[in-house]
Amino acid sequence: MSNKLKFGFLSSILLLSHLIAAQTDYSDSSNWAVLPGTYSAGLSQYVFEEPITGIDVFYVYPTLLLGKNDERWNMNLDDEKHRETVLNRAVQYQASAWANAGQLYVPYYRQAHIRAYYNLENGGRDALLLAYSDIKAAFQYYLDNYNKGKGIILAGHSQGSTHLSLLMKDFFDGTELQKQLVAAYVPGIGLNENDYKSLKLLKDSTSIGGFVTWNTFKRKFDDNQYKWYKGKAVVNPVTWDTTLVASRAQHKGFLFSNGKLYEQSFSTHLGNGVIWISTPHFPYRYLAFTMKNYHMGDVNLFWEDIRRNARQRSKVYITQQI
Repeated sequence: MSNKLKFGFLSSILLLSHLIAAQTDYSDSSNWAVLPGTYSAGLSQYVFEEPITGIDVFYVYPTLLLGKNDERWNMNLDDEKHRETVLNRAVQYQASAWANAGQLYVPYYRQAHIRAYYNLENGGRDALLLAYSDIKAAFQYYLDNYNKGKGIILAGHSQGSTHLSLLMKDFFDGTELQKQLVAAYVPGIGLNENDYKSLKLLKDSTSIGGFVTWNTFKRKFDDNQYKWYKGKAVVNPVTWDTTLVASRAQHKGFLFSNGKLYEQSFSTHLGNGVIWISTPHFPYRYLAFTMKNYHMGDVNLFWEDIRRNARQRSKVYITQQI
């Protein structure tokens, strides 16, 4: 997925977003995949510690509309199969990493088909605008009805991070709301450190009020394949700083699709705008040998690292409010 295509339309999408008239009604709880107190059965096995009081997590899931023969530009909100995929894949294996840090909010949204990124001038831009209009409406409803002054973690991946990066501009950058931002975790896209006026890349494990981002590749993979990332913002999601190498022993653990956590699985190397990892050590290691781009694992690979860091930053935020 070309991040150049993802963010080449950043300015125009902000200018055109007001043209989207139809909005999803987020006062209807059925338009939320997760609200506090819901879907507890699917998350309970991944929530090891009581979520921190005074912190909310607003999570936006990645592109799940991928079918080559699917002619839709946007997902239908009443698509039950899609709803199940959101809960059983995105929420369980991604959003769960942040569910230990605060109360989780996950809106369903009319996300764009993956082809939208490659066909911006032929329907793709409108599809992405529609998807973002849902996220913007959901977040506004959340602020007006649920937040009540609590600290906010923004969390997402890929298309989810695309929409969160715009939300950061619309709601947080240079505004009073930035004071409530614990951190924005936006992996799977390409951001520059100077994309925002006041939101900064967080370069240590305890800083708050800014964003962290990374894109994961196989170590020693031909750098021509990720040349567009050169110079982009990146932190090492094991150390949460710009440490060049984090050893296997430092890796806290990744959550595999069998629901098991594998610790000390790979070393992590900070490249020019990207993260390289060694081939993961776990019982299904053979699956990783042929992979070069670990985009689909940007969250899962660092699941326990994210879980611990989100709680750490949340505790810092709460302490500073006292």
